[in-house]
Amino acid sequence: MCKGLSSLPTCCLERAKELKARLGSILQKPNWTLSCCKIGKNKPTLEECLRCKESFEKLLLSKHGLCAFTAFLVSEFSEENIAFYFACEDYRRTRCPAKLPAKAQKIYDEFIGSEAPREINIDHETRDITKVNMQAPSPSCFDQAQYKIYMLMAKDCYPRFLRSPAYRDLLCQAKPSTKTTKHQQHHKKV
Repeated sequence: MCKGLSSLPTCCLERAKELKARLGSILQKPNWTLSCCKIGKNKPTLEECLRCKESFEKLLLSKHGLCAFTAFLVSEFSEENIAFYFACEDYRRTRCPAKLPAKAQKIYDEFIGSEAPREINIDHETRDITKVNMQAPSPSCFDQAQYKIYMLMAKDCYPRFLRSPAYRDLLCQAKPSTKTTKHQQHHKKV
C-alpha cells in the first residue's frame, strides 16, 4: 500500500523541490511553458510528434516535443544540458556587444565554472578553451561547449527519450491528423 510522500526520505523531497524550481527557471522563456505539456486544446498533432522522432533537430523545433524532452531530462537529473543549450542560443542572438561580457559571465558561472550550480558535463579541454574565450567574450565564445552538449543530447539523451514514457505520453496526447488521406477520401465518395 502506498504511504504517500511522507514515507520518502527528506533528501528526496528536497531534491524534488529543487528540480521543480529548476524546471520553472528553465521554462521562463516566453514561448516555452509547461502549458504545452498539458492536455487541452493545444494538443500536438500526431505528425508533430512523429516529426520529433525523425531527428534531434526537429525535436528542438517542436514546442510540444521540446517540452516533453525537457521533462525527460528533468527525470534523468540532466536538465542543465537543455538549459545551457538555449542559454547559448539566446547569448548568440545578443545584438548589443556591450551586453556580451555580463551575459557570458552569467552563463559561465551557472554552467561551466568550478562552483557552477548547474554544471554541464564537458571535458577539461573544452572547459579550458571556454575559460580562455571568456577573456574577450564574443558571440561564439561558447560554441565548442554548446556543440559538445548538443552532441551529448543528440547521441545519448535523445535516443533514450524516444524509448521513454515521456515520448509515449506525448504520442498519447496527440490529436489525430486533420488531413485526410486519399484512401479516406475514396471511402467518403463511395
